[in-house]
Amino acid sequence: MKRTAACAAAATLALAGCAARITPPPESQLVVPEGWRSIDATTAEPVSHHGVRPHGGTQALPEQKWWDAYGDQALSDLVARVLEHNTDVRLAQLRVAEFRARLAAADANRSPTLSATLTPVRTRTLAYNGVPYTTNLFAGEFQAAYEVDLWGRLAHASEAAAQSLAAERANAGAAQLSVAALAANGYLQLRGLDAALELARATVDLREQSRRLAQQQFETGYTSRLEWLQAQAEYEAAAEQVPQLQRQISDQENALSLLAGSTPGPVARGKTLDELSPPSIPVGLPSSVLQRRPDIARAAHNVAAAKAGLQATSEQLLPSFRLTATAGIQSTDFSNFLHDPTYLWRVGAGLAAPLWEGGRVQAQTDAAAAQRDQSLLAYEQTVRNALVEVENSLTALQRLREQLDKNDARRATAAETLRIARNRYRNGYASYLEELDAQRTLFNADVTRLQLRSRLLGASVDLYRALGGGWKED
Repeated sequence: MKRTAACAAAATLALAGCAARITPPPESQLVVPEGWRSIDATTAEPVSHHGVRPHGGTQALPEQKWWDAYGDQALSDLVARVLEHNTDVRLAQLRVAEFRARLAAADANRSPTLSATLTPVRTRTLAYNGVPYTTNLFAGEFQAAYEVDLWGRLAHASEAAAQSLAAERANAGAAQLSVAALAANGYLQLRGLDAALELARATVDLREQSRRLAQQQFETGYTSRLEWLQAQAEYEAAAEQVPQLQRQISDQENALSLLAGSTPGPVARGKTLDELSPPSIPVGLPSSVLQRRPDIARAAHNVAAAKAGLQATSEQLLPSFRLTATAGIQSTDFSNFLHDPTYLWRVGAGLAAPLWEGGRVQAQTDAAAAQRDQSLLAYEQTVRNALVEVENSLTALQRLREQLDKNDARRATAAETLRIARNRYRNGYASYLEELDAQRTLFNADVTRLQLRSRLLGASVDLYRALGGGWKED
C-alpha cells in the first residue's frame, strides 16, 4: 500500500513537471520617493508591482467627494449630476457588468455539469437472412461530469477573471475621477469667463467715461480731435470684447451640459472667482496616497490577471482528470418506456494528457509571459506618470501663487499710476496718451490676475485628479 502511494506521488510530481516552461519576469526598475520635491526633500525606495509602497509622514485620509472642498454648492450639484448621467461613466459601469459575467462563467467551469437527453430512434435494418425489419428504441439519460482541478488550471483561470473584473472596477473609478475633474475644471473656467465678462463691462464703462471727457476737452478746445478719436477707438475695442466673452460663456455652458448628458442650456452659478480658492496641501503629504489612484489599481490588477492567465496557459500540457456518471432508462416499446423501462447506468473516470501538440502550448505560454511583462512595464509607467502629474500640479500651485503675489503688487502700482495720470490729464498737465497707457497697463494686470486665478484653481483640480481624490489631515 505504501509502495502504491509512493508511486502515485512520484507520478504526480512527474506529471506536474510536464507543464510548459515559464520565463521569469524582468526586475522592477520602479523607485517611488517618500515625499515630493515640490514640498520637501525626499528619499527613494524600490517598490514591488503590488502597489505603491506606503510611507510615513502626515496622515492623509481619503476624501471621495473632493469637489466639496471648494465650498460651492453649485459646483457640487453639477459634479453629482455629471457622475449620474455621463455617458463615459455609464459605459464603464456596463463593462464592469460584462466582466462580472465573465467571472461567473470562469467559476462555472469549476462546478459539476448535469445534462439530460431523450432520444427516440426508429431503425430499419436487414436480418441475417436478408429480410428487412424495423426496430424502435426509446432512451432517456442523465449525464453528470466533473473535472478534478488537480493542478489548479481552472482556479488560475478564475483568478485571472477575478483580477480582470477588479481592473474594470478600477477603470470605472478612473472614468468617474476623470469626468468629475472635467466637470470641476469646466465650471471653474466658466466662473473665470464670468469674471472676465464682468471686467470687460467695467472696462467699457471706464472707457466711456474717458471718451466723454476727451470729447468735452476737444469741444472746449483744450485738446485736439486726435485724442478724442483715440478715446473713441479704445471704447470700441473694449466693447468688442463683451460679445466675444458672451459667446465663450455660452460654449462653455453647452460643453458642461453635454458632459452631464443633457441638452444645451444654462449652468447654475455659485461662488464668484474671487470667492473660490484652492484647498491647502498638508505638509509632508506622503506618496502612499497614490495607492488611491484608480489607474494604478487597474494596472496592478492587470499584472495579477496576466500572472494568473500565464499559469493557466502553462498548465494546459498537464493531464486532465474527469469523472463521469450516466443513468437512464431504455425500452423498445414506448408503453414500456413509460411504465416498465430498463434501468441502465454507467460510472467512469478519464485521464487525458496531450502527447504531441507541435509546441502550440509552449508558444501560447511564451505569448502569455510576454503579456505579463508588458503589464509589469505598463504598471511601472503608470506610477511614473502619476508621480510626474503630482509633481507638476504641486509646482504649478506653488509658482502660480508666487505669480499672483507679484501681480497684486503690479496691479497696485498700475492703479496708482492711472490715478495720477487721470488727474494730470483733467488738469491739463498731460496728454490723453498718458492716461490711455495707464488704463492699458491696469487692464492687462487685471486680465492677468483673472487668468492666474483660473489657472490656480485648475491646477488644484489637476492635483486632486493626480492624487486620485481629495485628502484631509488626521
